[in-house]
Amino acid sequence: MLWTIIGVSAAILTMFAFIPQIIKIFKTKSASDVSPITLIQLSIGVSLWIIYGIHLKDAIIITANSITLTTLILLLSLYLNYGRIK
Repeated sequence: MLWTIIGVSAAILTMFAFIPQIIKIFKTKSASDVSPITLIQLSIGVSLWIIYGIHLKDAIIITANSITLTTLILLLSLYLNYGRIK
């Protein structure tokens, strides 16, 4: 039970970790201080976690990392839209 609580807590924190950055980009209309390399590396890592979760048939790993990947893709899209100096 304790390990499930720890796992779910970690999943929730990870899923929503990038929301403040997304909000900041929307408010400032700037993503020039965001590193696209970091976003790409994180996206690859999270994708591998999804594959691992599928292998284990672990819904928490699959769900948490799918949501995290979605937020990373959104961040990368925002970077492409707002990251370049205009």
